Amino acid sequence: MVIIRHATKNDLDSITGIYNEAILKTIATFDTKIKSLEEQNKWFKDHGLKNPILVADKIGLVVGFASLSKYSTRCAYSDTAEISLYVKEDHQKLGIGKKLMQSIIKEGNNVGLHAVIARITEGNEKSVYLHKSVGFKHIGIMKEVGYKFGKRLDVYLMQKIY
Repeated sequence: MVIIRHATKNDLDSITGIYNEAILKTIATFDTKIKSLEEQNKWFKDHGLKNPILVADKIGLVVGFASLSKYSTRCAYSDTAEISLYVKEDHQKLGIGKKLMQSIIKEGNNVGLHAVIARITEGNEKSVYLHKSVGFKHIGIMKEVGYKFGKRLDVYLMQKIY
């Protein structure tokens, strides 16, 4: 059984491990160097009430996380966030991502966000489908803005307005 709950500092090792797995194996993130616990601690501290982090907890083991991060430090963007969602490779295709997605979108509404932006690397149709399932709409494509694993990559932009 998987429980979705707010992340605590005690979850940071697991969150970092999940994210580093994505860095090394996927194009879901354009980070190319693994993150240290110190770097992730700063990331964690940058999230407040309006920018929640949730984890998928499977009997005490964190197997995924989702976050709503500040879209920009400019004040006019204060009601907009960028979504991130990662699930451990060996726990994918079990519905955990969908549960995380539904929960983080609900949290965004609860904290008064107006818009959520998603940046999805080309070829990640599962992510596009997942975002569409909770009301995201396609708003554009940034052509060849990323370079990872020897390939130039487009990024699809999606947005949800509450």
